[in-house]
Amino acid sequence: MFNRFRKINSASVGAPEFIVAGLGNPEKKYTLTRHNSGFLCVDALAEKHGFEVKKLKFKSLYADTVIDGHRCIILKPQTYMNNSGEAIGECAKFYKIPPERVIVIFDDISLDVGKLRIRRKGSDGGHNGIKSIIQHLGSSDFPRIKIGVGKKPHPEFDLKDWVLGEFSKNDQKALVPALENAASAVSLIMNGETDKAMNLYNS
Repeated sequence: MFNRFRKINSASVGAPEFIVAGLGNPEKKYTLTRHNSGFLCVDALAEKHGFEVKKLKFKSLYADTVIDGHRCIILKPQTYMNNSGEAIGECAKFYKIPPERVIVIFDDISLDVGKLRIRRKGSDGGHNGIKSIIQHLGSSDFPRIKIGVGKKPHPEFDLKDWVLGEFSKNDQKALVPALENAASAVSLIMNGETDKAMNLYNS
């Protein structure tokens, strides 16, 4: 979906200020599934800012990079979705990063494909990845960027089959600008402009 990286961004001196974690499942077969929207957003973020997420640490693929002058740790947890908090909690504890500086990006079935919803904090909303993060951080007060993946086609459709299903070609096209907007929202949140991000991108 995305071009190869144009450059590699090196991290500055000083302790990391933020964690940016995109949620998903690690196996290749899940790459373009709805549940992997967080991973796809991290890919868009990496392309935009010129870094690669390929080192292995904190039970995650990770990068230590700089975005808009802020040193941050970028994570793709490799624990599978339901245990995402193990990776994020370990990283946050290691770097002593508080929950309000942990930005989590994930899929939301209540939003149409291509729509975003940014929140400063909130409940797990029935999302097992978020439930795990709340448990391991001991707080729900972390900013999150929800990426719409669309509702189930009918109530009887199995939720697991829906979120582990792949985006259609048309949905992939609608998803690309949403991922780019989500990547831009990350910068705004880091710069203390969460309200601006919400005004610009919330659907």
